[in-house]
Parts: sequence; structure tokens; C-alpha cells
Amino acid sequence: MKQRETFGSRIGFILISAGCAIGLGNVWRFPYIVGQYGGAAFIIIFLFFLVILGLPILVMEFSVGRASKKSVARSFQALEPKGSKWHFHGYIAIAGNYLLMMFYTTIAGWMAAYLFKTAAGDFAGLSAQGVAAEFAAVQADPMPQIGWMVLITALGFIVCALGVRKGLEKVSKFMMTSLLVVMVVLVIRAVTLPGAQAGIEFYLKPDFSKLMEHGLANVIFAAMGQAFFTLSVGIGSMAIFGSYLSRERRLFGESLSITALDTFVALLAGLIIFPACFSFGVNPGEGPGLIFVTLPNIFNSMPGGQVWGIFFYIFMVFAAFSTVIAVFENILSFGMDLFGWSRRKSALINTFLMIGLALPCVLGFNLLSGFAPLGPGSTILDLENFIVSNNLLPLGSLVYLLFCTTRYGWGWEPFIAEANTGRGLMFPSKIQWYCKYVLPFIILYIFVQGYILM
Repeated sequence: MKQRETFGSRIGFILISAGCAIGLGNVWRFPYIVGQYGGAAFIIIFLFFLVILGLPILVMEFSVGRASKKSVARSFQALEPKGSKWHFHGYIAIAGNYLLMMFYTTIAGWMAAYLFKTAAGDFAGLSAQGVAAEFAAVQADPMPQIGWMVLITALGFIVCALGVRKGLEKVSKFMMTSLLVVMVVLVIRAVTLPGAQAGIEFYLKPDFSKLMEHGLANVIFAAMGQAFFTLSVGIGSMAIFGSYLSRERRLFGESLSITALDTFVALLAGLIIFPACFSFGVNPGEGPGLIFVTLPNIFNSMPGGQVWGIFFYIFMVFAAFSTVIAVFENILSFGMDLFGWSRRKSALINTFLMIGLALPCVLGFNLLSGFAPLGPGSTILDLENFIVSNNLLPLGSLVYLLFCTTRYGWGWEPFIAEANTGRGLMFPSKIQWYCKYVLPFIILYIFVQGYILM
């Protein structure tokens, strides 16, 4: 039997796992949700829920991966009690990873297109209406979108085909290090803009009266949702990296490092976007259009804006691509675990499969734009995102939670033994009651509220 690949270093594991978590949710969703719900006061609530909600499930997913030494396709099968059916979640999780990439590769393609357009000067001299029209034109023309999506998909699987150490770990180290350097440069530029002080205060100075404007229950739900989704737990996207990990370190400390890095990037993204928005009198709670319409306008108005725009979209491409290669590694490993394919064969087959599966999302903005699956104005991307974010991630997390806490699954004692093997911070074994009886209801609340607020 061929020995399973492992990471070459601890930092490689942390950076690639953080790269999976650090995606557009950090630099796209997080800033505009903070903008919508009143700034720093929201961040405090978000951090609280990140620790009590996201972190325990992340430890559980890593534990299942490391104990089984398998992807989610086989990990439950390796650990479940004989005759039980936990392994059925493996097939649901496989579908979840494919679904996630069916729309994520399209958005990553938009980021690459915007980097190219900014470098080419396509936004220079355009009015606000002109910039908005440019984004509409990007979505309306299917062929360039398909081209960028194919490029992202092919490059992603090429990196994964090279192996864990030579491909995934090496590229992730470069991208994550570069991402952090670029972010620091952009933060320095943003906070030194005229009028940026108001944005910094809005972001970092708590104003709890603003929470009441939106209703405390709505704010708490938004904070729970962001804390839950930011770590990408539930469909085995993280478990795969646990399967490549040695038992030298305890998993709570490693999970804490990954969570901290993920949060640090999200907070830095806000320090780029809020000072810039306030400096130029733009609403920071505008939604996804912030990245593709609002920020190009800001760069147009900024001295040396084209250069800063290039830096910003390099950062966005790296953030998106780090998630793409991390999830592609999971997808590639399905073929290896289920069918015994070689790494390169699985990469080749999945490249063509992924391109075909991603086409509906691209075409949903043009040739299939008449199809509005979630009501007027919705797209195929919205449907795919809803299935993953509002269904598979919360319900999948619930499966991991119950699998690790009940005697009908893997069980609390084996989970704790795995999580606390090695050096570093120990996962507190006395919180079993919380994980078993409280956390499932929080996840179910998030799941149900997601439907109520549709």
C-alpha cells in the first residue's frame, strides 16, 4: 500500500488550511456585513461566536481527517461503528465540494479578469456609470468568462497534480506570504488617505447603539453566520489537510492558529476597504458590488490608483486561488480514495469534469439569465451558493459534531484522544455537554434562520 503524503512543515499545514478558509468570504462578505451592521460592535460579537462555534467544529473535522488518513470520501467509513451509515455523508460532502467550485471558479475568474483589466488601464477615466457598465459587460459575454474559469481550473489542478509538498504546500506558502505583504502595503495606503480617520473609527471604535438600529437578534444571527461560514467546515474541505498531518502537534492549537490567521486577514481587509470608502464618501455596506464597481471607482479617484488597484486585485486573486487549490485537493483525493486513481489521473479527469460543471454558473449571467431559481433577479450562482452555504455547510457540520460527540458515531473519547495527541494546547475535554447538547441547536438555528431570511 502506497504511503500517504504528508506536509513538509507545520507552517505549510497552517498556511494551506488558512488559505482554504481565507477566501472571498473574508475580503468580500466580511467587510460589507460589518458595514451593514455597524462596524466594530459587530466585530466583537463575531469574534465571540467564532471561538465558541467555529473553532470546536474545525478541531473535529481535522481530527476525523488525521485519525482516518483519508479524504471525506472514506474517512467516516474508516472510523464509524460497524453497520452504521455515517459514511453516507461522504457522498454528500463530495457533492458539496463540487458545487462550491462550480461557482467559486467563476468568481475567481472575475478576480483574474479585473486584475488584467486594471493593469491594462481599462477603468482609467471611466465615470461611475462606466465602471458599472464594465462589470455588466464582463458578465454578459460568456466566452471571456469561460476562458478565465478554464484558466483558474486548469492552473488549480496543475498545482494539485504536483503533490502535497511540491505543489500545494509550495504554492500556498508563496501565495499566503505574498497576500499578507500586499495587504499590509494596501492597509498603509488606505489609512493614510485624506479623511480615512472616520473609516478607522467606524471600523475599530465600538458603537453599540448601532446594533439596536438593525435589531440585536438580526445582528447576532449575522455574526453567528459569518463566524460559522468563514472556516469552511462541514464538507470535509479541512479534513483532507488533517489527513496529511503528523501527530506531533495537538489539533486545538493548530486550529486556533488557523482561525487567528483567517480572522487577521478578514480584519485587515476591513482596514483597506473602510478607510478608502470613507475617504471617498462611499457606503461600505453596499454588498458584493463593492469589489467590482465601488473600489474601481475609488482607485480611479486616488493618486496612483492604477498601481493600488493592481495590488488590490493581486490580493483578491491570491485569496480566491488559495481556496480553489485547497478544495481541488479534496476533489482530486476523492478519485484517489474511491477509485484508486493516481494523483495525475485524478487531476486530469477532474479538470474536464469541473469545467463542464462550472459552465451553468457562467452562462447564468448571459445565455441562461432568464432562469431565476430563487426568484426575480436571482442567478444559478445564487442557487449553488444557497445549496452549499445554507444547507450543506451547516448540516455537514452537524454531522461532524454528532459523529464526534455521541456513542452512535466515533465517540467523544476517541475524538479527544486524537485531538490531544502531540504537543501544544489541549482541547478541553470537559465541554462535551456543550458540544453535544448546545452547539447542535445553534447550528440548527442558523440553518432554519437561513431559510426564514431568504
